[in-house]
Order: sequence, then structure tokens, then C-alpha cells
Amino acid sequence: MNVLLLGSGGREHALAWKLAQSPSLSRLYAAPGNPGISEEAECVTLDVNDHTKVAAFCRDKDIALVVVGPEAPLVDGLADSLRAEGIAVFGPSKAAAQLEGSKGFTKDLCARAGIPTAGYVRTTSLDEARAALARFEPPFVLKADGLAAGKGVVIADDIEAAEIALADMFGGQFGKAGAEVVIEEFMRGEEASFFALTDGTFILPFGSAQDHKRVGEGDVGPNTGGMGAYSPAPVLTEELEARVIDEIIRPTVETMAADGTPYSGVLYAGLMLTDAGPKLIEYNCRFGDPECQVLMMRLRGDLAAIMLACARGELAGVRPDFAPETALTVVMAAKGYPGTPEKGGAIDLGEAEAGEAKVFHAGTAEKDGALVASGGRVLNVTAMGANVTEAQRIAYEAVDTVSFPSGFCRRDIGWREIERERRAGE
Repeated sequence: MNVLLLGSGGREHALAWKLAQSPSLSRLYAAPGNPGISEEAECVTLDVNDHTKVAAFCRDKDIALVVVGPEAPLVDGLADSLRAEGIAVFGPSKAAAQLEGSKGFTKDLCARAGIPTAGYVRTTSLDEARAALARFEPPFVLKADGLAAGKGVVIADDIEAAEIALADMFGGQFGKAGAEVVIEEFMRGEEASFFALTDGTFILPFGSAQDHKRVGEGDVGPNTGGMGAYSPAPVLTEELEARVIDEIIRPTVETMAADGTPYSGVLYAGLMLTDAGPKLIEYNCRFGDPECQVLMMRLRGDLAAIMLACARGELAGVRPDFAPETALTVVMAAKGYPGTPEKGGAIDLGEAEAGEAKVFHAGTAEKDGALVASGGRVLNVTAMGANVTEAQRIAYEAVDTVSFPSGFCRRDIGWREIERERRAGE
């Protein structure tokens, strides 16, 4: 079958790399793609905001499945437009994508379905938000309600910092995403990510991971879209995964279906593992980035066939196969990230892929035949190992062969689990 993949980041490069290995694939197109994706797919120019033109392309190229990588086209309703034309889509409808498109929508759903999550208040003005702070103890968790490219969350240590952050949010720091702000109770514990595929009825567990959101080593500094990840997440035990499915994922899928907005696609649950058990931090309606990169490294089998089964409501017979080893990815970012990144810096991958590592392109472009940085997160250097310690070693050995003078990376991806592995080995 012919497949169209939409997106241009590291997540989409990982998906393209895995889709290209699918026995059921005839031809893979990507829009707009990037230099790494172009090695796996035919990159084309398509405006994802023009649903009519995307559908016309699909008809012209006999596309059997559209895979939507990023969240914005899903929240915009692209999946609905394509399904109306009889085109199969891996990704939720506009109504279902509100799980990511609106923090408040998800919190209200959790309240109705009894899903464990942090206490919260939805606010629509600065004065209302300032008054609501009195209901919480510091630190304060402040979230822009809409899409903010993974940067719309502020954890304020005191009331003064919270009021400044609220003024920024309602003042337009995150554009329309900050027109409403959700204030949440601060949850304590360790974060983990759990992924499940669902066709609206059947739920298929699809792996776990741990991300590193803070820009600095030791998890300090501002939040980012993610500076590295590893999979699986041993802290998310089989017992905890069963609780996540029973207490969080299943009630979500059943409530969405009962509301007349069935969810189809990947459901990415950001979790806090508290003393009281797993609680939902937030949902994403697409694969995480860079979690997708480590999941795809471990996945064995036909990704295109799995996604098509999901799109067709035929997940019940699917059994994904993941390698038992650990995959770990290190994000190489441009200096200035997560603020204003330094674009245009020269990149030479050197011998990064000569051994066991794979480099996924996240924010790269070609200029005069050379590879340059074109975004904040630029490369995902990814490796497999028997455990996190070994995967980290192999990944950083590859990182050290990359020439990227205007870039940087954290040197401690996987540090919590490596410390646990060290203690277990004593």
C-alpha cells in the first residue's frame, strides 16, 4: 500500500524509518519531511491546512493510509476531512483530539470519569487566575489550555513567580493557547510515559518510556519539548501498567465513545507515579517526541499494517512485538534552545551511524549541499543496549563523533535508571 506521512521532525523521521521497513508498504510519501526523512520517503510539498489539496493528493497517489505525525493538524480536523473522502487515517478526529488541544477539556473528562489526576481550576482571566491561586499550595502548576509546542507549562515556586507567569500567559506569551489557563495541584513522584493504540473500542498497549523535559543536567532549567528519552521505563512495572490501563486509559476510551467522540490512534499518557498510584498529568494525541524515536527502535514487525488496522477498527487481532533491550536517545539542540535557537549552524554526522547508533533528524535542512540546523531540537542520536547504562554509553559514543559547534546536549540522559541499575548491581 501507499502511505502518506505528515510532519518534519524527529518523531516523523523515526516513523518514516520504521514504515520504510514494512513488508506491506509499496511507496512512502512525506510532507514536508526533512533531509533524514528524504532517505526513507519521497518528500512532497503539501499545505496540511488545505484539507482539500491533501485529499486530492491522496486520491492522485492512491494513498491507502495517512499517518499524521504532529498534533496541530489533528486538532484542526484534518483526519475528519480525509475520512469524509474515504481515506484511512492514523490519528483522532478533531473532537477526540481535544484531549491534547485543551487541558481543561481533559481535566473535565477526568473529573467525570473518575480518572486519577491533579486537582485543578480552569480560569479565563488574569484576575480569576490570581484569585484561584489561593486554593493551592506552592509550587503552582500553570498550564496554557491550548497547544503551545510543549512549552505551555510553568511550575512556579512561589506566589510572586506564579503571578508573573500568569500575567505572561494571559498577556499573549503562548498566543491563543493562553486565552485560558489551568491551575493544578503539584503532584510529587516520578514521571513516566505510557502509550496505547486504540480504534475506539479495543486497547492495545504500545510501550513505555521516560523523557527528560528540563534543558539542564540533573533536571534543572526551563522545560523543553524533551532533551532525551529511553524505553522501556522499568519504573512502570507490569502491575502499574495494568493499573494505568484499568484506571486511566480504559475509562478515557469508554467515556470518549459514550460521548459520541470515539478516539482512534495513539493515546500518549503522561503519568506521575505518586505514593497513591499512577495519576494522569496530561494526554497527547500523537506519539511523543523524542519518545517515538526509542519506541520505533524497539518495535519489530510491520508498522504500516498495525496503523492501518487501527484506522480500520481492526486492532483486536494485532500483537505488537518489542525488543526486550533498552533504546535511548540523546537530543542535540541548537544553542539558545528552548529560547531563540541559533539556526544555520553546520552539522557533520561523521561516524555517528558507523556503529550501532541511528541518528534521527529533528530540525535540519540542506544548504548548498551541506547539512545545517533549522530548529531548536536538531538531532536525536539513538542507540540500543542490554540496559539503560549500555544504551547510554553507545549513544554518547555516537554523539561524540558528531561535529555541531553551535549545538549542545545533556550528558545525563537516563541518569535515574542508571543509578538504580548501579545499586542493583552492588
